[in-house]
Amino acid sequence: MVGGCAAIQPEQESAEEPEGSSVAVAPILTAEKVDAMLADPMPEPKTVPEYTEVIGEPADEPAEQDVWAQAREGFGLNPVEHADVEQEIQRFNGRQGYFNMIAADGEPYIHFIVESIQARNLPTELLLVPIVESAFRPFAYSHSRAGGIWQFQPATATRFGLRQDWWYDGRRDIVRSTEAALDYIEYLHDFFDGDWLLALAAYNAGEGRVRDAVRANERNGRPTDFWSLNLPAETETYVPRILALREVLAAPDQYGVTLPEIPNEPRLEVVETEGQIDLALVAEMADISIEEVYRLNPAFNRWATHPDGPHEVVVPAERADDVRTALAEREPRDLVRWDRHEIGTGETLGGIARQHGISVDLLQAVNELDGETVRAGDHLLVPAASKPEAAYALSAENRQQAIQERDRPGRQRVDYRIEGGDTLWDVARKHGVSVEELASWNNMAPGDTIRPGQELAVWVSGGTGGPAGTEEHQQLVNYEVRQGDSLWQIASRFSVSVSDIKHWNGVDRETYLQPGQRLELHVDVREQSAAN
Repeated sequence: MVGGCAAIQPEQESAEEPEGSSVAVAPILTAEKVDAMLADPMPEPKTVPEYTEVIGEPADEPAEQDVWAQAREGFGLNPVEHADVEQEIQRFNGRQGYFNMIAADGEPYIHFIVESIQARNLPTELLLVPIVESAFRPFAYSHSRAGGIWQFQPATATRFGLRQDWWYDGRRDIVRSTEAALDYIEYLHDFFDGDWLLALAAYNAGEGRVRDAVRANERNGRPTDFWSLNLPAETETYVPRILALREVLAAPDQYGVTLPEIPNEPRLEVVETEGQIDLALVAEMADISIEEVYRLNPAFNRWATHPDGPHEVVVPAERADDVRTALAEREPRDLVRWDRHEIGTGETLGGIARQHGISVDLLQAVNELDGETVRAGDHLLVPAASKPEAAYALSAENRQQAIQERDRPGRQRVDYRIEGGDTLWDVARKHGVSVEELASWNNMAPGDTIRPGQELAVWVSGGTGGPAGTEEHQQLVNYEVRQGDSLWQIASRFSVSVSDIKHWNGVDRETYLQPGQRLELHVDVREQSAAN
């Protein structure tokens, strides 16, 4: 994870999909979840999508090799024999379902990432970073506010040129975040004098923390290699996990897995649009679903690309020429629908721009205004979606709504409108829930800001939330605490609340959990199958 927090692991999503929904929502995951996933049987994985013909290549002509083989050819890290690596290898040994999931979720992105790495003459083991960070889930969002497949924190993303605003979050831009991540890793590699393990550790923990650990060992006359440093527990697992995945990918048969074949062919192509474009129109031009447009362009938060750019979209490689042809037949102004906004008394150009999520400059340009003076009763053209809001299923609003609306057995939803001066802590205390729970229910991190008028879903205990017949789906789980576990991490892993765990086991929130300690959990088996 970029910027000093725990990496996201692909075990289950505490920001869940509504039961029976096909809408993929932004997961809020925690650092220890992969342990539970690898310890328990995997659900039946989704299949890797069929590939379609690549432009200029006959459909029946097979690729010379699959993308995993191309990645193996570029491996540049030395194998490491270490107990921590061996322990991580055993977690992956025979976990076919896990690798099926990785292949299915990463299928659109892996070839692009491998080629981007090789273009810089970097070791292709760097492909394993987004596997450990997010399992190639672009909407993964951690409680430390990291986002995207490379899990950039906001400050680090800004440092490496990734814009984040109402329209667009560059942390989730597959193309730009990959370039930024490789920029950062190259910087870390140089910062630590060519030591790849220290560079990877710093990608997870931050270069300052790793640098301080190196300096502390120097002062004490101790070795300064990764294995000798005193680093956060998550980082001490993170690097061995990457090295373990390297061994499995290098010789999958040896570890009881088969990597689903992914042809070594371009899957993505960037198309210039020359202006803002409605994502529904992109879907029409490329003859794909709007959901697929979002999967390839997860950086876009709303119904359209950013009005100020980047004026480009990612489309399937075999559809790129069709999209370019369709774009050439339209004027840039016709790529979004324009509605008439009647200016009300007291309205300003800046206020209207904020209301519609666009810039004042764009309003002025479209409406041929020289200044910012507007008059009540006049009309302005403003961009508007061409489809109903629900059609943009993976927009930020719809992902958040899907998370908020999921039933939580034994709880009742209360909608709370933020007032001036409110904080997440105030709202949580007022309703008897934790800040972490409140954040997860609303696809937020505990440190995110809130604004007056914003509505939060609060699931309070003692209600009738959840489907009828919840009791017959309850299962008692005796959970053994692992190193680094917290009450919140365990609650998130099993889709229960911290307060419930405290009640079931007679522990305080401040209780220090001991590895090996047993906790009694009453879990809903339907929650587990939906989350995994």
